[in-house]
Amino acid sequence: MAAFENDIESTISRWHSITTPNDPAKRLAAELAQTIEAFEKLRGTLVFEDEPAGFETALQATKEQT
Repeated sequence: MAAFENDIESTISRWHSITTPNDPAKRLAAELAQTIEAFEKLRGTLVFEDEPAGFETALQATKEQT
């Protein structure tokens, strides 16, 4: 088992006093490692708009009418 998966299982055990309950949980923990790795590759490439007003305008434009 990968070091990341061992870390996840030990953290779950430490915080919640339970062990990984089944194979799907182990699979999801492995997928979490892949997800984190994918986000780490994007580090530095994602930025917020320079104009905060543009973001606010976009939010207002998509707001549901009540």
